[in-house]
Amino acid sequence: EVQDFYTSNLKKPTLKEENVWPWVGNRSSSSGVSFSCPHVCVCLFLLCLTGSLLGHPQCLDYGPPFQPPLPLEFCSAYENFGCCDQERDNSIAAKYWDIMDYMDPQGHKLCGTYIKDILCQECSPYAAHLYDAENPRTSLRSLPGLCFDYCSEFHLNCHSAIRLLTSDKHIQECCETNRTHFCHLLQLQDEDYCFPQVLRNSALSRSLGLALEECGGCIQLCLAEVANGLRNPVLMAHAADQTHRAFIAEQLGLVWVYLPDGSRLEEPFLDIQRIVLATPWLGDERGFLGMAFHPKHKDNRKFYIYYSYMDKNQVEKIRISELKVLASDANKADPRSERNLLELEEPAANHNGGQLLFGVDGYLYIFTGGGGKAGDPFGKFGNAQNKSTLLGKVLRIDVDGKSPDGKPYRIPPDNPFVSDAKARPEVYAYGVRNMWRCAVDRGDPVTKKGRGRIFCGDVGQNRFEEIDLIVKGGNYGWRAKEGFECYDTKLCHNSSLDDILPIFAYGRSVGKSVTGGFVYRGCESPSLNGLYIFGDFMNGRLMALQEDEKTNKWKKQDICIGSTTACAFPGMISSYSKFITSFAEDEAGELYFMSTSYPSAYAPHGSLYKLIDPARRAPPGKCKYKPVRVKTRSKRIPFVPRAKTVLELLNEPSTIKPPKKSSTLTAATPRVSSKKAQKTPSTKIKASTVETGPSGQGRQRVKAKPHKGKKVAHESRTAPAPPLPKKKSSHQARVKEVLPKKAALAKGKPEKRRKK
Repeated sequence: EVQDFYTSNLKKPTLKEENVWPWVGNRSSSSGVSFSCPHVCVCLFLLCLTGSLLGHPQCLDYGPPFQPPLPLEFCSAYENFGCCDQERDNSIAAKYWDIMDYMDPQGHKLCGTYIKDILCQECSPYAAHLYDAENPRTSLRSLPGLCFDYCSEFHLNCHSAIRLLTSDKHIQECCETNRTHFCHLLQLQDEDYCFPQVLRNSALSRSLGLALEECGGCIQLCLAEVANGLRNPVLMAHAADQTHRAFIAEQLGLVWVYLPDGSRLEEPFLDIQRIVLATPWLGDERGFLGMAFHPKHKDNRKFYIYYSYMDKNQVEKIRISELKVLASDANKADPRSERNLLELEEPAANHNGGQLLFGVDGYLYIFTGGGGKAGDPFGKFGNAQNKSTLLGKVLRIDVDGKSPDGKPYRIPPDNPFVSDAKARPEVYAYGVRNMWRCAVDRGDPVTKKGRGRIFCGDVGQNRFEEIDLIVKGGNYGWRAKEGFECYDTKLCHNSSLDDILPIFAYGRSVGKSVTGGFVYRGCESPSLNGLYIFGDFMNGRLMALQEDEKTNKWKKQDICIGSTTACAFPGMISSYSKFITSFAEDEAGELYFMSTSYPSAYAPHGSLYKLIDPARRAPPGKCKYKPVRVKTRSKRIPFVPRAKTVLELLNEPSTIKPPKKSSTLTAATPRVSSKKAQKTPSTKIKASTVETGPSGQGRQRVKAKPHKGKKVAHESRTAPAPPLPKKKSSHQARVKEVLPKKAALAKGKPEKRRKK
């Protein structure tokens, strides 16, 4: 539940308090309007502010501003974008009329507008700055920061109203007759943000809710650390059962349960380390690679896994299996329930694919790699173009039936090659190299447009990485094509004109190994709706694609992480581990990514991060949900963050730096420590870390040694409403000679791959 930040006992957070921002943890926010920029297709507020402006849009509950779900009737200046919903607006209005009850007609005329404007600064997008809520080292103001000229006019006409606006005895006693002292007390260090100057500042006003025309930079997002100490996290899944649990898998064959409160269960959900083929070598792509829950998991308890293993004849294979969760414990899988659905022999150690997902049609989609080695050298045309093999393909099967020939699954009758005697009937699409991370689009929350589309990142060979939309029967070109260009010239010249081209491809100047992501359809960051967010494993670059609905073209925008101005919120961090291993969405649709500082299956340096838009959130209360409670038999291990927050870093004198004067932001790159990792003969990758991180999947140009021998052993705010005066005060705008109607003003209520 969102805490009530509008109570008289509100305290500012200390720098040691973590996760006090309600919307960080799936408890509040979303909805809103779309904003556009002539040069940027992304509907985001980009924090590309010029000069040395230090403040940023922030409310008194420490979250970003939002678009009120209903028009504000009182503080109407902030009805499109600000920090109040209708309930808070009504509370401020009630407070205003309580004060005005003490005013005679002349007082109404002289002071009404001043009092309304001052009270309504709680709704300003810069409320936290006006009340000094941004800096935990300073006390919270009882009155907002006023520009000196405006403050002087207010004091000249309405100084006796001061005791009606604040319960601060120091201000009441020293400032009712001393205008200069009063206005100095209300003065802000940065005069750009005092009221009403903040409304006239073009650099601030034009950026609210809008992308700057001249920004030409990147999308500014922030991160929250959600989990750490993971060993090469390869995926996060949810069971779509309203429990809002997260299941995080490590490459070596362990799956952990994380509860909605952020804690992890001590006992793993699944432990098949003894079966999974994984090694400590940097970049080894083998291991536990995929997992998906059955759409009817709540009823049948089924889920599916994809992993590497070695059979009794020492042949490396991929296995896709069905398992069930124990009927007696929803947080434990039954390893004895494993039912093998499909096994594929792997001719090499790399290019193992690994994605499992259920489409909106209820069928299981399986994404296999091309079998390894460079250039798909298998057969005349390679595995990917050979429809009689299951390698280098997108497969589609019905796990709820059986085939007449005895297969433990059924072939969907509308699979594209069921009538082709030379093709395997499981094949849904072909010509893929090594798709690493695919996702189903949930569709627009309102219109459902885009629902069911499947996006994939396909890792390239030497020149291009690509993002694809999966089409039934589609040929994605490999090995004839790589990206938009030819790879095998002979095959390319003879290839079909009907080959499916990527929606986006990028070269080596951008990255070397794509990690596919998700289309954001969550609730908490409404401006991100419709953005496809993905990354690059090798250099840690985060990117976004937005579709132009008129041309059906996709435009790429870089994502920046870590601005101390944009991310100066409680719980936010400014850096992440370099090697991006996977992306994920939780049951509510919020977006995450996993990365590691050392890509080895046994290195506990992996972390899970939540992506957050610092510029705009949903209205308070919109994104609340109540998870279905699940009985837990295992001990809960509380989450302990390792990365320092932006506020903690700003509080360290040695790290405080003057703000950059550049008007644009450059694409963020993960923070890399100077400490080098111990090299192994198989790779030149060095450890790159924030504070921690699990290992990532092996990828582009990371050579893995063949698996020989045994595995390495391991340790498995608003200011409180002041009381009304009990006797009349003498001031120019005369107060009525009446007894107070109330003892206090009404208080507001809570605003309810993979590697090459």
